[in-house]
Amino acid sequence: MSFKELVFSGVQPTGNLHLGNYLGAIKRFVELQNNHDCIYCVVDMHAITVPIAVWGGPEGLTRATREVTAAFIASGIDPKKHIVFNQSQVHEHAELAWVFNCVARIGWLNRMTQFKEKAGKDRENASVGLYAYPNLMAADILVYRATHVPVGEDQKQHLELARDIAQKFNNDFSESIAARGFGDMFFPLPEPIIQGPATRIMSLRDGSKKMSKSEPSDYSRINLTDDADAIAQKIRKAKTDPEPLPSEEKGLEPRPEADNLVGIYAALSDTTKADVLREFGGAQFSNFKSALVDLAVAALGPIGGEMKRLVQDHAYIDAVLADGSQRASAIAGKTMKAVKEIVGFVGR
Repeated sequence: MSFKELVFSGVQPTGNLHLGNYLGAIKRFVELQNNHDCIYCVVDMHAITVPIAVWGGPEGLTRATREVTAAFIASGIDPKKHIVFNQSQVHEHAELAWVFNCVARIGWLNRMTQFKEKAGKDRENASVGLYAYPNLMAADILVYRATHVPVGEDQKQHLELARDIAQKFNNDFSESIAARGFGDMFFPLPEPIIQGPATRIMSLRDGSKKMSKSEPSDYSRINLTDDADAIAQKIRKAKTDPEPLPSEEKGLEPRPEADNLVGIYAALSDTTKADVLREFGGAQFSNFKSALVDLAVAALGPIGGEMKRLVQDHAYIDAVLADGSQRASAIAGKTMKAVKEIVGFVGR
């Protein structure tokens, strides 16, 4: 069976969006919308899988949900042409996740490295939601029968699980699927989209760690709401080494901080690390950082300013989410109705 090409992706509302969130996800979303039908979700149900102190409680979750929505719009996503909504307003995500809880196998979830990393040493105290959230992620994608998902390297394993779940559902209910006119498969096997030279942005203080809002030093990251002075100061203070920039990309391999800054420049300028090194190879870091400051301020300054304006307009943000949720529900409802018939649930 052929499926209409559709892109789905989501961002957790964890607060304090930073350069890593923008380059690793949101900027790619903006590019994808030019040639694809896209559904972009603020995955607020995923946010509560960790202790309440991490996601900031009800007020923090509300604020962060609006902030992610504002970032989508400020970055250039068009909520009229594409669907922007928050997950909890479309109940079919949770309904399909339960069906997938009964399709996925314990052994599959036991292999998920993200759970091991997030749960840490005290896994017995982790929530069931954190353990099973890859099944919810599969439901997020497949409730729209999406064919493509932009993912970072750390999410590839979850997308592979979504494909496994889709395949097992198709196999387990093959006769029922065929009897209802869906051919040999109801769910597509979604493909990953991994784009660009900098899908994983590292800390400005330690090139071996991913950029994160949880790192104590604010100088480890550039927040999307930072003004020009803050952006400039953080880049100038970013950790480097005493050597000039290499002329070839292989020269970055033993130099994680240099590699990270070159990757950021490449991603912001829509070029490659090789192109950046052709321009700046042999230069001292002070010269390169000055150029990176100019580039980052020009690229991020307008986004930060627009985000600050939008997050104050609760009525507009909430209206965007309500409209997107209504349009998303229209698609998800059809999928869930078919799933219930395929499984054998009796109902309207």
